[in-house]
Amino acid sequence: MKRYLFYVEYDYCFPILRPVQELIQSRGDEVAWLPAGPHVTDTYFRPEEQVFGRVGEAISWAPFAVIVPGNEVPDFIPGWKVTPFHGLVSSKRRRDGRLYHFTVRGMFDLYCTHGPNTTGRFQELADKHGDFRVIETGWPKFDPLQRGDYHTDTPGRPTVLFAATFTPRFSAARAVLETLQGLAAKRRWRWIINLHPKMPSDVVSAYRSARSEFFELVETDDTTSLLARADAMLCDSSSMLNEFLVCRKPVVTFRTAEPAEHLLDVQELRDIEPAVERALEYPRELMRRIENWADQTHPYQDGRSSGRLLDAIDTLANGGAEGLKRRPRNYYRNFKMRRLLAHRE
Repeated sequence: MKRYLFYVEYDYCFPILRPVQELIQSRGDEVAWLPAGPHVTDTYFRPEEQVFGRVGEAISWAPFAVIVPGNEVPDFIPGWKVTPFHGLVSSKRRRDGRLYHFTVRGMFDLYCTHGPNTTGRFQELADKHGDFRVIETGWPKFDPLQRGDYHTDTPGRPTVLFAATFTPRFSAARAVLETLQGLAAKRRWRWIINLHPKMPSDVVSAYRSARSEFFELVETDDTTSLLARADAMLCDSSSMLNEFLVCRKPVVTFRTAEPAEHLLDVQELRDIEPAVERALEYPRELMRRIENWADQTHPYQDGRSSGRLLDAIDTLANGGAEGLKRRPRNYYRNFKMRRLLAHRE
């Protein structure tokens, strides 16, 4: 029997890992969760899930693999360190111009990529560093969606999803609130709103206060259902826009950091409404561009990415790690995580 530990720091980990958990348990293996830090909502855990309250419990449990939808993982927890990523490739760049998505921190044995436009770059990094493997698996978060486990909204009125990132220089949440309230008042479309878990509390409060019959703020551990509900999306530079595009649906962006031919980008608030109107028409040329982009980003549409992820870990464990260099010690990052987890051993 194999033991898999889910190391989680944010609520967005839940919909990524739950399909993997379901498959692990169906195979007769074990799963446990280790929440780390203040950004995991305890009430999102289900009564039947095994959740460790202390990192010492996870260490004693001796997992076969630690699966992390994030950037960091403690090296003092045993097991293969594996990341399926916390999001698809996005346009967000560091101040030095490099994409955040391709930042390698020397903490993982295996990167499970989503499609050709990330696999190639990570393989180049693997060849350069020599201390991790790369296997393309697709993203487990999409498995329930592709299996048809979620339902769309009631027909008759289009639904538009607004998703915003928290990073001040990228976020449109403050700028568009009044405009969205005005559009909701017209009752032409139903708006559902999802804000990043790290969004400033005053912004969240403002959106809560704006709730109405056609303006719904959704605070949930499972954002996948929102992808199914909506017909079009309005976004800034949030990585969630890429999830929506993989569903082969159109996205309007407001002052996005990286305009692209498969997006409908606008710079002025007055242009949001006509852009959403156009998106809801699903223009043929735009949809062709979206399809081409999605095929490069996440070509898998079979709902089996969780299985490919677990198979990739087995490949690594069964000789796939041969020849890898030892990963960097990462003293500073591990020191920070020891403090975060109150681990002093």
